[in-house]
Amino acid sequence: MLDQVSTYLLDLQDRICDALSTLDGRAFEQDEWAHHSGGGGRTRVLSDGVLIEKGGVNFSHVKGSELPPAASLKRPELAGKPFEAMGVSLVIHPRNPFAPTSHMNVRFFIAGAGSETPIWWFGGGFDLTPYYGFEEDAIHWHKTAAAACEPFGKHLYDKAKAACDDYFYLPHRQEQRGVGGLFFDDFNELGFDRSFAFTQSVGDHYLPAYLPIIEQRSAQSFTEQHRQWQLLRRGRYVEFNLVQDRGTLFGLQSGGRTESILMSLPPKVAWEYRAEPEDGSDEARLLTDFIQPRDWLA
Repeated sequence: MLDQVSTYLLDLQDRICDALSTLDGRAFEQDEWAHHSGGGGRTRVLSDGVLIEKGGVNFSHVKGSELPPAASLKRPELAGKPFEAMGVSLVIHPRNPFAPTSHMNVRFFIAGAGSETPIWWFGGGFDLTPYYGFEEDAIHWHKTAAAACEPFGKHLYDKAKAACDDYFYLPHRQEQRGVGGLFFDDFNELGFDRSFAFTQSVGDHYLPAYLPIIEQRSAQSFTEQHRQWQLLRRGRYVEFNLVQDRGTLFGLQSGGRTESILMSLPPKVAWEYRAEPEDGSDEARLLTDFIQPRDWLA
């Protein structure tokens, strides 16, 4: 199991970095690291690019003799078992405010490997966070997401789309993070081979979903007002990752590499007291028409 998954994840990281580097014209810097438990990873970051202000594509393989109590609280059957978790996680923050931020991760978890009854599952998905709403972008994103799920059962897109809307939500703001996409976790219902194939399909559909959007939107001209709105909305992204995101919390609680875990944060961000968009503006339309749960395939 572990070798199969690791081989795929490392190749996925290579393919995504190659495609984004070709688009931007700037290479990712690689940082290989070892974990005190015996695991490790390779973090790749593209900073101050032509189209990508900051992008991180991280592979990690974390091991431990047992999960921290906070991580096994809701899954007591995991308590006291050695575990391994590996995955590829990425966040791309474009420079142009009309180009949306994208996030993707695919991961595998196993506890009690080598025992008669190991506990394992896959998880992951991808989601899109625009700063200005374009219906054709959201429709393309969700059509590609549906195509990733279709060979494994038509119900999977509806289930993973609803889970994404539920997960990427800021309760303290009472708003969605973006226009959603796919989210799945604790996934083993198809058996190992098919569950792994589904996870691969999600990972493989990220580039077809995102590349056309960032390429087109990065060609649009923008003003300092557009840029300021982007920085304000990036604040919401930071709030979610630091307050709500289970992956960030698990990484920190399990002793993961902090620098790699926090690579998802944008390089520049702004908060202003009671910053509200003008009624009827494009900025207001993002909040009323786009970052609301919606059937983008209708």
